[in-house]
Amino acid sequence: MIYKIYPLFVFLLLSFGKDSKNTTDLKKNAIVKSIAKVEKVTVDSKIESVYNALNSNNFKMPEFKTFTEALKGFYLLKEKGVIKKNILTLIDFSLSSNTKRLWVIDLTTNTILFNSLVAHGRNTGEEFATAFSNLNSSFKSSLGFYATGEIYQGKHGASLRLDGLENGVNDNARQRGVVMHGADYVSESFIRDHKRLGRSQGCPAVPVELTDEIIETIKDKSCLYIYHPSRSFTMEERLIS
Repeated sequence: MIYKIYPLFVFLLLSFGKDSKNTTDLKKNAIVKSIAKVEKVTVDSKIESVYNALNSNNFKMPEFKTFTEALKGFYLLKEKGVIKKNILTLIDFSLSSNTKRLWVIDLTTNTILFNSLVAHGRNTGEEFATAFSNLNSSFKSSLGFYATGEIYQGKHGASLRLDGLENGVNDNARQRGVVMHGADYVSESFIRDHKRLGRSQGCPAVPVELTDEIIETIKDKSCLYIYHPSRSFTMEERLIS
């Protein structure tokens, strides 16, 4: 487990029975803060080690800050049992849609498996993603953490259902039909013709030629995180079910 209560701190907490209540409370608060500080250093150090050891596979690396948020969420969700696989998919919507802003990372081998173009919703923005929603028929993307679901055959062919894990932010994803699917408007040729990538109805659409490989890799309870700096919080501030 990432989050540990250190034995010495526990001993100190239990040793305050003879102190006055106010003194005890102050000491307990100080120790709780110390525990949190140690935990943060431990987690940050682990994430930095993972990042530095990543095998890029000749792909562009994600930004460290974005990767840090994604990996902290992955650890928490894995600990809770919400996700089962050691696969992390990171989408960075702070980047231009004309760049490859999706990464699929195998955290068992510390290898980037895919780095791909990915579309945002048509009402989320033109080249850049700027507006997000959890509402039906908004045609906007939703941010935050997801657990991947099952593959099904839809109007776009093989598609992957997604379950949003953040209340009020993306928890309507399955109801809205927000899924990962392939689309011919997610391509370098579309960018050349239109000066930007095509847009979806809110789904993270990927290139047709990569769809089967990507969704087969990340299906069935892996972690997907869609990042944007407009909603950048610590994990303690996130409301994850």
